[in-house]
Amino acid sequence: MKEKQQRIGFFERYLTLWVALCIVFGVAIGRFLPVIPQTLSKFEYANVSIPVAILIWLMIFPMMMKVDFNSVKNVGKRPKGILITVITNWIIKPFTMFGLAWLFFFIVFKSFIPDDLAHQYLAGAVLLGAAPCTAMVFVWSYLTRGDAAYTLVQVAVNDLIILFAFIPIVKFLLGIGGIAIPWDTLILSVVLFIVIPLAAAIITRRAIIHRKGIEYFNNVFIKKFNTTTVIGLLLTLIILFSFQGETILNNPLHIVLIAVPLVLQTLFIFFIAYGWAKAWKLSHDIAAPAGMIGASNFFELAVAVAIAVFGLNSGAALATVVGVLVEVPVMLSLVKIANNTRHWFPARQTV
Repeated sequence: MKEKQQRIGFFERYLTLWVALCIVFGVAIGRFLPVIPQTLSKFEYANVSIPVAILIWLMIFPMMMKVDFNSVKNVGKRPKGILITVITNWIIKPFTMFGLAWLFFFIVFKSFIPDDLAHQYLAGAVLLGAAPCTAMVFVWSYLTRGDAAYTLVQVAVNDLIILFAFIPIVKFLLGIGGIAIPWDTLILSVVLFIVIPLAAAIITRRAIIHRKGIEYFNNVFIKKFNTTTVIGLLLTLIILFSFQGETILNNPLHIVLIAVPLVLQTLFIFFIAYGWAKAWKLSHDIAAPAGMIGASNFFELAVAVAIAVFGLNSGAALATVVGVLVEVPVMLSLVKIANNTRHWFPARQTV
């Protein structure tokens, strides 16, 4: 296990620490230098923060370039793992996330969370639940010795489904929760943070591979964006928390309360997919990534849409960032569980 863990980057390993530091730094800016968030709030178009939109593009674009959509043509060769991934991520996960968030925010924690904030936290949880992982899952797959090629197929399929399923699922669940969002607002946010970066990534990937080859793309070109992604995420979090300062200072316990259903959801979804794979007698290198994709979230997308739809100072945006805060330690614990239960699965996949 020691050898495999060397593969996870320094930034990814301590992501929870960086998020915690961004909370402190961002809250301090909002409290002692309010002119900064006040100035940034002026740069908006159609309720979308231009500075934040640019930073989120810097995060999402490199992730999109890593996905080879040509791999989708191999879906039919080993369909069981794909079927588990798709059903868990799109038919089970969004609805269980809604149910857990509603249970905790409106019933269990009712005396601690005002009704208006409960609705916003619910919205943030729904956005996380409707966005399965597309980037960090490659790390989790590697740490569990997953089939890298098959993981790529699973991620590519999920990215394509996001284009069509994310909006109606979010719209439906938020409608049940009594949260009205205009279709055009939700569509605009998805176009900005999925369609545009995805199209740009596909074009860039094909152009670079055509000119320089796949080895250059994987080993040289894509690595140039590692720092860009890190900077984009950290600056986005600092800006967001500069707007969230008053909410956090007035309700510091809320971060813990938000984390509870998010952590339970992560564990629940992992064991659904992982247990299903065991029941179907899939090999461990397929089962582990299938569980990781559902358990982990495309939090960059969730944060982006929460900011675009509800605003930088909204409870929805705060809830999505709490998802970032808890993801790495929870996922590393699931990696350990998956590696310790490798003997549950056959050595080779049975289709």
